[in-house]
Amino acid sequence: MESTPVTPYQALGGAEGVRRLVNRFYSLMDTLPEAYAVRRLHPQSLDDSATKLYEFLSGWFGGPSLYIEKRGHPRLRMRHLPYTVGPRERDEWMLCMRQALTEQVSDDSLRAGLEQVFQQMADHMVNTEGA
Repeated sequence: MESTPVTPYQALGGAEGVRRLVNRFYSLMDTLPEAYAVRRLHPQSLDDSATKLYEFLSGWFGGPSLYIEKRGHPRLRMRHLPYTVGPRERDEWMLCMRQALTEQVSDDSLRAGLEQVFQQMADHMVNTEGA
């Protein structure tokens, strides 16, 4: 009998694990001076951003497709075009995500895989060369 592969959503602990990752990510973005450029692209309250990222990651990680159910196809690059996303913003975003992953994901293989796909996604969001 074959076992069903575990999704990242399940490996992270389901909704609660994904929410912990997202909350830690935005906490880091809100407090790290090194994340200033990416933080200023966001509204004063990060609550809506956290909700959207949680809903997106839920489906992206193999759980419920919350984002698509509410907002349709993510079209990440298109939705980020109104913002100036250069290499600095990308790197700051990844700094926060890497730290959140390090703190929240104990499985080395899972963490490395997630870092890789997040890096690819972050690279895809760059829409300017920046300063």
